[in-house]
Amino acid sequence: MGTAADSRLTARLHGLVRRTGRRYAAGHDRPLGGYLAAMAGFATYTTAWATTVRLLGRPVPDRPAPWDVALTSVATFRLSRLLTKASVTSPLRAPFTRYVAPQGPAELHEEAQPENGRHTVGELATCPFCMSVWVASTLTAGQLLWPRATRTAMGALTALAGADALQLAYSALVEKTTGE
Repeated sequence: MGTAADSRLTARLHGLVRRTGRRYAAGHDRPLGGYLAAMAGFATYTTAWATTVRLLGRPVPDRPAPWDVALTSVATFRLSRLLTKASVTSPLRAPFTRYVAPQGPAELHEEAQPENGRHTVGELATCPFCMSVWVASTLTAGQLLWPRATRTAMGALTALAGADALQLAYSALVEKTTGE
């Protein structure tokens, strides 16, 4: 008796989820199931490292130091762009994306593959804004678990972001002065 009731409830829930997804998507391809899986993965990931921090008895500051916020922001920006746009990291994205064209200095424009699971991962893998949530969480975990090594890596990423800005400024200056 319970099994039949469970089956009816499951069928009703699946129907509700499908109808909600169709109404929400308004005729567009919106992989809500994939997004839900990504959210669950992120929650599992952050719970795992937060639990590790707690089990190891690592101190957690009352609030982050302003310098750490600035360093984490720049490092998150640079690592997110490196992972989601750089030519050199395209092999990591290739199983989930399709190459479209170059996009800016040493960056690529790619699109997520249309298959459900690949689409969600492809969107995450090509969106620096989406990736930055994962990167900031990882860097935060690193600061709590391995602070010296993480700050060293974040310093290198911040220096790379500064070098990128200088390269772009130099190119703009050369273009302005030579007209090329």
